[in-house]
Amino acid sequence: MSQFDSLCQEFAKTLHGKSKVSHGVCSVDLHRQFHVTVQGKQSKSVVPAGFAFESLDQHGNALNFGEIAVLQEEIPAFIHAIVQQGIIISALHNHWIFMEPTILYLHIQSVEPPLNFAKKVAYSFRFLQSYPVSTEE
Repeated sequence: MSQFDSLCQEFAKTLHGKSKVSHGVCSVDLHRQFHVTVQGKQSKSVVPAGFAFESLDQHGNALNFGEIAVLQEEIPAFIHAIVQQGIIISALHNHWIFMEPTILYLHIQSVEPPLNFAKKVAYSFRFLQSYPVSTEE
């Protein structure tokens, strides 16, 4: 197993997910577990939480990024936790209209060691009503 693959597995373990490596990108796909409807129809696919890193350099720094579905009422505390740790918020927006409850999608990024990023994100999950879970469950 390569050093990158080992790092990717540790990254996933920190986030309580499963790792995937493809074309030099380590990714972890999670999802949020809550009842959501779009136009009155139940949907399980609109509540993702995905995190990844790539471009790992010789100093151990990588480009880290993520996207997570966040309930409207979770936004203030979750954003505060993310920003306090030095992670950049690159976007906050909706994807769907006529959704119940209202969900926004937060995009985050940093350049730092991937395990530092994963630990910060995992800490921030404490400010959500439910911890994101592996898509493999």
